[in-house]
Amino acid sequence: MPSPIPETPPAAKPAASTKAQPVAIWLLACCLLVLAMIVVGGVTRLTHSGLSITEWQPLVGTLPPLNDADWQTVFEKYKLTPEFKLVNHDMTIDGFKQIFWWEYAHRLLGRIIGVAFLLPLVWFWARKRIDRPLAWRLLGIFILGGLQGAMGWYMVMSGLVDNPRVSHYRLTAHLALAFAILAAMLWTALGLIYPQRRLGDTLPDRSLARMSKWLTGIICYMVVTGGLVAGVRAGLAYNTFPLMNGKFFPLESFLMEPLWMNFFWNMATVQFDHRFGAWVLAALVPIFWLRAVLGSIDTRTRIAATLLLLMFAAQATLGIYTVLLRVPIWLAALHQCGAVLLFAAAINANHALRRGVPDRAITAA
Repeated sequence: MPSPIPETPPAAKPAASTKAQPVAIWLLACCLLVLAMIVVGGVTRLTHSGLSITEWQPLVGTLPPLNDADWQTVFEKYKLTPEFKLVNHDMTIDGFKQIFWWEYAHRLLGRIIGVAFLLPLVWFWARKRIDRPLAWRLLGIFILGGLQGAMGWYMVMSGLVDNPRVSHYRLTAHLALAFAILAAMLWTALGLIYPQRRLGDTLPDRSLARMSKWLTGIICYMVVTGGLVAGVRAGLAYNTFPLMNGKFFPLESFLMEPLWMNFFWNMATVQFDHRFGAWVLAALVPIFWLRAVLGSIDTRTRIAATLLLLMFAAQATLGIYTVLLRVPIWLAALHQCGAVLLFAAAINANHALRRGVPDRAITAA
């Protein structure tokens, strides 16, 4: 009877292969570009610059206005928008240039990310540095990036018809898709840096792994509610902490009818929803960290849990001061950057706690 080969005793986790390292570094660099994209997009919103470019020209739009005639042309197009007619009717061309450059930088950065992702992908595939399953996954991420560009224009379109503001539903979807792309790239990069666990390796605590998934889900909830807060400008109201103008739950939170509208349009309810998620994280993240530090024998898991705790503390502090100071642009941008880093820390913790698929059993005659 054939007998199975004895399992390999537990050993140090294998490092990323020399072949995988460049791919992982490239994906992490793309993650940093997406981080910059999200922050610049936040500043574009905060400076009310998002409607300054009224056309979506993925190729031709790469070049900015090059002379006074070009500037006058794009300014005349902006004058036809509801934002100019109802809000910025006294804007000069010099003022227009200030908002134009933020939106242009946002769109240009999106194009740079597309090139920075596609060209190395083709090169790695041609040099056989990535296998077919990974290539398909990376191609899927590239397609998501293209959809993100379309979603951005779909969002801008909502502010070019009647309302001088973009739809906060589309704004939130645009933000959420950016985080999804970041998660896909980061998870793939971490998989290359930390190869799959093998049979015989010490597996993480199942309950701790489940807790990390719940925390990530709550952070995703914070991203979505944060998008709604930005969309309805709820951060400009209730600029007190820890209570909201003396109340834990403002009495005006359910003034709108039908009831469901309060969760998406009422500034009191939208901000409370965002704060509530923060309070839940404030209770659970320290517990997660304590369990990971005291119960895990895996150094990477302990480091990941500590990073998550530190990033939550920093992000919560930024959020509190953003509200107290009535959303200054520089602080709100830092808060948005902190959201990305907190989300990345949660993805890293989930990856550290994953339970890998054991290798297939090998038998000998």
